[in-house]
Amino acid sequence: MRVIGSLVFWGFVVLSSALMFPIAVLIWAVTAPFDPRRRALHTFTCFWASLYTWLNPAWRVTIHGRDLVKPDTTYMFVANHLSLLDILVLFRLFYDFKWVSKAEIFKVPAIGWNMRMNRYIALKRGDRDSVVEMLARCRQTLAQGSSVMMFPEGTRSADGQMRAFKTGAFELAVEAQVPIVPIAIQGTGNALPKHGFVLRGRHPITVTVLPPFAPGSSVDEASARAREQIATVVT
Repeated sequence: MRVIGSLVFWGFVVLSSALMFPIAVLIWAVTAPFDPRRRALHTFTCFWASLYTWLNPAWRVTIHGRDLVKPDTTYMFVANHLSLLDILVLFRLFYDFKWVSKAEIFKVPAIGWNMRMNRYIALKRGDRDSVVEMLARCRQTLAQGSSVMMFPEGTRSADGQMRAFKTGAFELAVEAQVPIVPIAIQGTGNALPKHGFVLRGRHPITVTVLPPFAPGSSVDEASARAREQIATVVT
């Protein structure tokens, strides 16, 4: 039954993407001349991504602390990473941000094309030139007033335990002096583990937005503080 349910879900993702992408193109074409930050398109993308958790009765998503973030402030968002579902549940926040995501996802038909229209930021893991380009685009994004969303672990945890945080997000926050918002995700790794595409029945999912804090002047201290705050929730 899990396999059948998974096939139905992924089939719905494919079909809905084919239907939603033309709407995204229309929104992009109409709003691009006066919406350089692509805020309208990103809001639609949040709705598109949220459909998959809204309509799946097995994923009851609870969000805490959403109101801690002010809509007119630029932030560096950092979250722990357990599953592909993390991306979907973070869209449920409906915050204005640009994703930093692995380059392979940008090649996915419809979904990846929409990411490019949104000006999300691609990263080739293990490619130093790509890291340099990613950091430059993040700096530009923050300077333009858009927040950035990153998974500082760099990849999904295989066992639910948080990995060490890479420093890129915190270097950017310290340099730009934008508040850091730690976000703790729970339950997605049980619903859809790192390896495989078979959904695992009913699992509650929780997203906890923690209080923003000033980055200060130390990258290491900012990284340690964000990781510790997330750890207090997920462990």
